[in-house]
Amino acid sequence: MAGLLTGLGVVFLIVLFLLFYVISLYNGLVTLRNRFQNAYAQIDVQLKRRYDLIPNLVETAKGYMKHERETLDAVIRARNTAMAAGKQAAENPGDPKAIQNLSTAEVALSGSLNRFIGLSEAYPDLKANQNMLALQEELTSTENKISFARQAFNDAVTAYNTATELFPNSIVAGMGNFQRAALWELTEPEQKEPVKVSF
Repeated sequence: MAGLLTGLGVVFLIVLFLLFYVISLYNGLVTLRNRFQNAYAQIDVQLKRRYDLIPNLVETAKGYMKHERETLDAVIRARNTAMAAGKQAAENPGDPKAIQNLSTAEVALSGSLNRFIGLSEAYPDLKANQNMLALQEELTSTENKISFARQAFNDAVTAYNTATELFPNSIVAGMGNFQRAALWELTEPEQKEPVKVSF
């Protein structure tokens, strides 16, 4: 009888150990998922900052660039499209389609901003405008912060994806429905070009 109780005790301890081990793996995956979602939130903050700067930049330029209405409108349209894609990506930063849509919208926005900046250089009074210079400095700073935030996001996603693929984590990830998250990759050559803000 004592041997049976000892055997049951050992089995109980092994089951208890395995239960705590699985709970630990699950909690580790939750922590990593929350980290990459937080990393995306940091990108989101910087994107919103950039989106808020763009109308001020366009409004400042309107008085000087009266004949460039199409370019100004294109910048605002691209901003609005990027904002909508950003909201969709913020809802689920691990969704590959949402991140791809955001990346594509950001390429379009960067392209329209580059055209806008290029055209604005032809207006000496605009280049000398203090408000425009301050906005340009803010935009440059924001672009740098977006780059760093995107790098932190990709690092967090890589750590999460690696953890979900390693054994035995992969078993817990499958049972817990931890889906692979998408990196924010720059696939198009124009995506790798920063917005050129120079006056």
